[in-house]
Amino acid sequence: MSDTDQLLVIVDPVARRSDGESVRIAKDVLSAAAETKICLPDSPEEFARALARRGSRRPVVVGDDRALLRTVTLLHRERALAHGALSVVPIGAPGSLELARALGVPQSAVAAARAVVDGVARRCDLLVDDGDGVVLGGVRIGTAAPVPSPAPATVWNTCRTLVRTLARVPAQGGLRTHRLRVEADGVLLRDLDEPVESVTVRSLGGVAEVVLRPPQAPPLRTEARTLTISGPDFRYHADSHTSPPVRRRTWTARAGAWSLTLPGQPEASAAD
Repeated sequence: MSDTDQLLVIVDPVARRSDGESVRIAKDVLSAAAETKICLPDSPEEFARALARRGSRRPVVVGDDRALLRTVTLLHRERALAHGALSVVPIGAPGSLELARALGVPQSAVAAARAVVDGVARRCDLLVDDGDGVVLGGVRIGTAAPVPSPAPATVWNTCRTLVRTLARVPAQGGLRTHRLRVEADGVLLRDLDEPVESVTVRSLGGVAEVVLRPPQAPPLRTEARTLTISGPDFRYHADSHTSPPVRRRTWTARAGAWSLTLPGQPEASAAD
């Protein structure tokens, strides 16, 4: 961190309610190391206003995965993701910090706050949908088994995404399947008359890695820049959110679209 670096620390209200002591520790560590402005919003609207008024200050969000996703979404809609690195101190209820952990953020308030001060910016991929929503990570779609996390050597450049359809169709043996039309870069992978158990998508190396799992058959894998899923009204799960019913959704992979401050030393990287 340079001598002139200034921080805007936005403390999510859920973090204050769930673990006030860890919030206090994080604020103390950050304030001792840099010129820091602390914001304590009480609503998503106040959160958004505080972030919009950051000026030249580097944003630091103190909160859970939902607070991190909200911050990235707001910066994306400002078209400001490429203008600087974001930092996060993960504080929240058990189970609400899986995304931050997968991205490589330390889980203790002290270690995470020190990474904000002493860490380096690492590029992460992103999936953006045709409704201008963003997806940072995820594990399962439908009834699929979890997609393995990237190896530590590649975790800096990998942000995973999850899409789970809930348009379920009964099949033989009680197996839950989904009738969907799946297209990757305009190439038809699966049509409505070919049910699938699940569709798994993650952003990997700047492209979307797509895995289709047909019933009682080996999975089908491909890579694409864009993925379109359509069919009868279906819902999908991405990060910590479940969508309203939709009939069509397209996701586009964007390589190195945002930066996250993580522990480590500067190093040469293809993503840089």
